[in-house]
Amino acid sequence: MSTVPPGTPCWTDLATPGLTDARRFYPELFGWTGRVMPEPEAGGYTVFLLHGQAVAGVGPPAIPDQVPIWSVYVATDDADLVAGRVERAGGQVVVPPFEVFDRGRMAVFSDPAGAAFSVWQPMAMPGGEVFDVPGALSWTELVTPDPGGAKAFYELVFGWQPDDQPAGGAGHTGWRLGSRIVAGMTTPLGDAFPTDASAYWSVYFGSADVDDTAARVATLGGTILVPPRDIPAGRYTALRDPQGALFNAITRPARTP
Repeated sequence: MSTVPPGTPCWTDLATPGLTDARRFYPELFGWTGRVMPEPEAGGYTVFLLHGQAVAGVGPPAIPDQVPIWSVYVATDDADLVAGRVERAGGQVVVPPFEVFDRGRMAVFSDPAGAAFSVWQPMAMPGGEVFDVPGALSWTELVTPDPGGAKAFYELVFGWQPDDQPAGGAGHTGWRLGSRIVAGMTTPLGDAFPTDASAYWSVYFGSADVDDTAARVATLGGTILVPPRDIPAGRYTALRDPQGALFNAITRPARTP
């Protein structure tokens, strides 16, 4: 059983040709430890743990020329049902639903603007076991040049309702599932984003000190793409690991009682 309701982002993993380097970089950055899946067919897929709880994964790329990328997984009770909804909504089934040993059932899709995402139907592995703390997945966001199309697509696929008045600021949409905002959406920033470029999902990991996290990334051989700055949702920085995978770190404002 998933630790979050169906329709909620529940897992993230990194596909990278630099598996050994990733196993060094991210534990040094976030304090993670690694647990390698024992099956030879898993190709060394590693589950990252934070204080013994699963927070993310890393494995080899599915195809040789795939660029390093963090992927977002949304929890579901029926991956096959989601696959049918994706096709009817105008998306693409990139990898049809299949079982990952006894851990769960997954599939990979892309939305009409090209943003890839996955679903996870848990069996032995629920997905992430802790969220919204330093070192764990704290936010996911769709960056797309077609927010109107995305609103129609994700409502049909996951039942998400767009909320254009969250704490994200102008041009930001929250994806509401029931009473909760479960993810976000924004349009590309700057004129450098090509009009024909694909949309993409981005991941944000919690940080107790974003400035320190950014500095550590640079020390460990990564790149600071957007220096730490304050935004309505907190303080964040956009980063790139030494192999080229993009990710973000964020410190959320303290919640008032």
